[in-house]
Amino acid sequence: MNIFKKTGEYLTSVGAEARRVTWPGRRELWESTLVVISFIFILAVTIAVCDHLIDGGLKLVMPGTAAQATTVPGGN
Repeated sequence: MNIFKKTGEYLTSVGAEARRVTWPGRRELWESTLVVISFIFILAVTIAVCDHLIDGGLKLVMPGTAAQATTVPGGN
């Protein structure tokens, strides 16, 4: 069996499988999109808050060194 025949059979089976899939409706797709966007926003806010808390904690533990860590080495 040559590679072109195998490729053709594979693509035919992929097409048949795609026709059997139950695709979401417009409303379900929109709701799922809103859930994903909301989750990403909540995750971004959580990471920002954690970053701020860790930065504040490091500044308490090591005053003077935490601020220097954000500058470019050798920069004035």
